[in-house]
Amino acid sequence: MSLWTWSKVFRRVALAADLPRFSTHTTRHLCLTDLARMGWELHAIATFAGHRHTDSTMTYIHLSGRDLAEKLNRGMQQIHSWRMDMPTRAGHPGGVDR
Repeated sequence: MSLWTWSKVFRRVALAADLPRFSTHTTRHLCLTDLARMGWELHAIATFAGHRHTDSTMTYIHLSGRDLAEKLNRGMQQIHSWRMDMPTRAGHPGGVDR
């Protein structure tokens, strides 16, 4: 099946499902967004997508506020854990070297 035929079949299915904005290109957006949610680096996603510039890739990635908040929370937890472990790593019961 050619790409052109596949696009037409996909289009007919989308219209039958009352999803006029859904296309083969929509799945590309979903795939790249899922890679970002899984923690892939932007440059790796761009390479996977065949983009020369990360600006192009950014137009495909659609992270929600919830996604961004969860990513921030994970980062803050790592920072908190690191700060709590610092006294142990520094070798001083009372804290870091001064």
